[in-house]
Amino acid sequence: MSPHGTSAFVRQNISVNSGIVESVPAEIANGIDRFLVFLDLEKGLSVNSVEGYGSDLLQLGRFLAGSGVSNWRKVDSDHVSRWLGTLTKAGYAVSSLSRKLSAVKMFARFLVRERDRNEDFTELVIGPKSRRGIPNTLSEEEVALLLEAPDAGTPQGVRDCAILELLYSSGLRVSELSALAMQNVDLESGFLRVVSGKGGKDRVVPVGQRASTAIETYLHAARSRLVKAGTGSTLFLSARGLPISRKTVWHLVRRWAVRAGIEKPVNPHLLRHSFATHLLSGGADLRAIQEMLGHADISTTQIYTAVESARVLDQHERYHPRNR
Repeated sequence: MSPHGTSAFVRQNISVNSGIVESVPAEIANGIDRFLVFLDLEKGLSVNSVEGYGSDLLQLGRFLAGSGVSNWRKVDSDHVSRWLGTLTKAGYAVSSLSRKLSAVKMFARFLVRERDRNEDFTELVIGPKSRRGIPNTLSEEEVALLLEAPDAGTPQGVRDCAILELLYSSGLRVSELSALAMQNVDLESGFLRVVSGKGGKDRVVPVGQRASTAIETYLHAARSRLVKAGTGSTLFLSARGLPISRKTVWHLVRRWAVRAGIEKPVNPHLLRHSFATHLLSGGADLRAIQEMLGHADISTTQIYTAVESARVLDQHERYHPRNR
């Protein structure tokens, strides 16, 4: 513990303004530190996730210090509610407030488990209400235009065709696609294994026939022309022979969308939304879509039912004779 009360794990692993760290009381900082060690060693969360929890809790710690609270035993639900109120006035988005409250709730349960407190001080805290918007999607016709846009006459064009087909076929996150290794792709069986950045959980995802064909073409006709000294086993490579970056994938998706004449903003996540929505409209089971997307909670997947409902209502409004 430093003279200012900031523990070693906080100092070494949390990138926050030093003034914020210094203003956190010793007992407050110590509790945060033990929680971060718990997340790191017992929960196995990524460095970025641990840093996110630490930053949110240190922000609350600074607010508590300003309210005259020096340890977690004196914290109650009113403190947390007032803290959220100040953040709301400061212009924080509802999604950010919800994330911060989730971090505090998890931490409060940790303190009860560690017997630092007898009760959870967040039980009576009411979180910000948000109305989750319906995600944008591409129509099946727009997807077809996008997938046909890449120039198959260059190695990059062949690669981009395989990338677009795979994003739409399997609903991968762009981070999962850029990190995909060749040994985790089994085109003969029609499956690939991805490791999600969210919790590091493996999942097996099907690959459609057209995506498999595009990947085979890329492997036989293009990848060898992108390989450089030191290239590893990552499936998709940049022009320099390195694993393709998420930023590059975003740019190439947008470039081919413009080439295809699609006017709406297109990005890799829009293909993920389209993948799920088109599966649902085709009759796929919601649980199966949840598994393919890697959602931990079915409620996250249920947003696509709203997309399908909106589509049905639109079709009814446009084509029913009594609506014209």
